[in-house]
Amino acid sequence: MADLPQHLIIATSPVAPAANQVVGDHYRITVLTSRLLRLEYSPTGRFEDRATQLALHRDLGPVDFRVVRDAAGLHLFTDALVLDYDEGPFSSSGLTVRLSGGPGYHSEWRYGVRFQPDKWQPGNLGGTARTLDGVDGSRPLEDGLVSTTGYAILEDTGLALGEDGWVASRIEGNTDLYYFGYGWDAADAVRDFYRLTGPQPLLPRWALGNWWSRYHAYTADEYTELVERFEAEQLPFSVAVVDMDWHKVDIDPRYGHGWTGFSWNTHLFPNPRDFLAQLHSRGLRVSLNLHPADGVRAHEDRYLPLATRLGVDAASEHPVNFDIANPDFLVAYFEEVLHPLEDEGVDLWWLDWQQGSYTAIPGLDPLWMLNHFHFLDSARDGRRPLTFSRYAGPGSHRYPVGFSGDTITTWASLDFQPYFTATAANIGYGWWSHDIGGHCFGVRDDEMAARWFQLGAFSPINRLHSTNEEFSGKEPWKFSPLARQVMGEALRLRHRLVPYLYTAAERAHRLGEPIVRPVYWLDPRPEALAARTSFAFGSELLVAPITSPADRGTTLGQVSTWLPAGEWVDFFTGVRYSGGRTVQLHRPLTGYPVLAKAGAIVPLTLPDAYGTGTPDALEVHVFTGADGEFTLYEDDDAASPRVVTTRFTWSEANRTL
Repeated sequence: MADLPQHLIIATSPVAPAANQVVGDHYRITVLTSRLLRLEYSPTGRFEDRATQLALHRDLGPVDFRVVRDAAGLHLFTDALVLDYDEGPFSSSGLTVRLSGGPGYHSEWRYGVRFQPDKWQPGNLGGTARTLDGVDGSRPLEDGLVSTTGYAILEDTGLALGEDGWVASRIEGNTDLYYFGYGWDAADAVRDFYRLTGPQPLLPRWALGNWWSRYHAYTADEYTELVERFEAEQLPFSVAVVDMDWHKVDIDPRYGHGWTGFSWNTHLFPNPRDFLAQLHSRGLRVSLNLHPADGVRAHEDRYLPLATRLGVDAASEHPVNFDIANPDFLVAYFEEVLHPLEDEGVDLWWLDWQQGSYTAIPGLDPLWMLNHFHFLDSARDGRRPLTFSRYAGPGSHRYPVGFSGDTITTWASLDFQPYFTATAANIGYGWWSHDIGGHCFGVRDDEMAARWFQLGAFSPINRLHSTNEEFSGKEPWKFSPLARQVMGEALRLRHRLVPYLYTAAERAHRLGEPIVRPVYWLDPRPEALAARTSFAFGSELLVAPITSPADRGTTLGQVSTWLPAGEWVDFFTGVRYSGGRTVQLHRPLTGYPVLAKAGAIVPLTLPDAYGTGTPDALEVHVFTGADGEFTLYEDDDAASPRVVTTRFTWSEANRTL
């Protein structure tokens, strides 16, 4: 096996201090925090001290706890948990953990007890899912770390990750569980999950603007003319996505089909370097779509150097198969195929993996492997890393941005999207990107499209997308005058919000606070659970999206949401609402329910500043009614950035900022 370049080896600290471990012949209990336990059972008495695909860091510092042994076994006490264990093979009668002063009867966990068929954890409020491909409306979610019972279990079944950066088989037959006993404290549960698995990276600032994407065979001239039209219409964008037609798709049948490709279609893009330079000159970063599963075949521009490097007889025209489980292929794939394209000006790869979860290494999901190494490779040479791909299980927050798949264009899909985005915070996955406006099928509905644009403005990533069909395009001028107006306002507002968004992104990285979070993170009560589509957006705002058609009589859209205690102020109109109650909010199509807590401070760019760079001037909005504080974060967008923070404070008594 070839040695991996240093930039492809992730830093880990996988061994917990011996003082935090209680070890028997076949078990090991590691007290990671007062509310987080690692529970291992090994028939052979061998335990896993390597990092895994999930867990990178198990040295989380000293923890106060005590152990008492008696005839019944071992009893472990922290200031938050009590564990009782008979020191035998894990069983429902022999291993329990309960919260000290837990929130209810089910706050006692028994190993292996299932309260519902095929449901490991009762009361779990959900995490996220791999994809929304083909989903019209809702779909089941994997478990997260937040539960009405106050605990959650995360089983680590992934491969080990060695010091050389490569995956390896784990010790067979072992049980490896993490018990999170955080009650209703969702924020602390996820924060400690990040300590265990690694933080959310800080995204580049340009990723927070609007993204344009469409599955369409653009020519270079067509794409640049579209960008010029956007500029003329004052519709700002920061990322230009080119779907799969950037590469050759109509290839000689002896090489297979054109779904996979790594060579520019020069009929559409006769001078790729010039095309990319033109987009860059207009302030756009460029992402290209990849379906890499068929490997590199003989018609590709980079076939010869790749085949030569990997010992494939190029004269035979045998394909270089896509073998992500082979480190020699992995490194050559980057260095011989992708890096030359990046040298031309490609900024970001959209990894559109749809070919299953199997590789030559048992238990290795190729999607995880692609995400892991693509993200690390994007950080080489001091770059701010970013990739764009589907979710591959817990720990995937390390590899933003997430592509949720081909959204069905219906009200049901729109209604599910904010819930899906917010609930992902329960497993630390903070950077979902959806096909805003819907990708395919469904219906064309101007009201629905406008409401989707409004949601996009308050989403982690705002990426417009549609399939290759005449009536699916998301260009605002293709809609009614009113919808067009609303769409333009949403796109312009998104770019004005970038100073606020970038500060939220830095908080997500440094403090472990996902940018979008369920309302029950703010106020853990049953009424907040019912506000399923509402969410906190950054530190200052609460958004209650309208996801259903307007009432025919009033022509107003409506939504019900829970407002936590305190006073709340409409972001757009200044209307005030008292909290601690459920409210019905009604808005015309030109309105959207976004509420700021009293004392909130929200920095915006000036109305005509459409770029995503650090602005020369700001417009600072203060929502009076209480004291407030906001620390603006700015940097130079480098991997090791130069940083400036600006602290704003509002005194309600003195009415001064």
